[in-house]
Amino acid sequence: MELRDKNGLTEAEFLASYSPKDYPRPSLTADAVIFTGSKDALRLLLIKRGGHPYLGCCALPGGFVNPDETVEQAARRELNEETGLNEPKMSLVGVYSKPGRDPRTWVVSTAFYANLENGVNPTAGDDASDAKLFSLEYNLESDTCAFTLTNGEDKLSGKAKYSPDGMPTEIIESHGLAFDHVAIIADAIKKLVA
Repeated sequence: MELRDKNGLTEAEFLASYSPKDYPRPSLTADAVIFTGSKDALRLLLIKRGGHPYLGCCALPGGFVNPDETVEQAARRELNEETGLNEPKMSLVGVYSKPGRDPRTWVVSTAFYANLENGVNPTAGDDASDAKLFSLEYNLESDTCAFTLTNGEDKLSGKAKYSPDGMPTEIIESHGLAFDHVAIIADAIKKLVA
């Protein structure tokens, strides 16, 4: 006997009448936070955005997930397309879904991180106009993370406050970084050095 819901429909009947367009759907992206070095001498890989929004700002490598791939596969693909790097093993940083985090539309991102012991030589590609490593100095406290990223004349910074109840990390300051990448970087630093 087939199970029927409160409207008397079987699963096949329900699915035949279901319309995804009746429900707003977010776009899905994946970001990669790539560190190199030891905890005392960390560097962070960033790209320079070659298109809008945030044209010319620095960002984490990342982009939209294709319908035929997982978020993990998208993070690896975007990392390779934008920097030329292939990193098979990354760990989860978190999911970022704050409304308005992307000015284009409703976007939810899943971020991953890795610390590559060996040096890397990134090469900009796809929609990145540049890809390079920044020296990372950070001050991690129980509820905040402040950091500075430096590469030659380029100096970026951010400060974020961690929520005690597991809610999203709040951005206090962001200078030169796109989207909500200050929060993602702060969360990745905490996971890496904890």
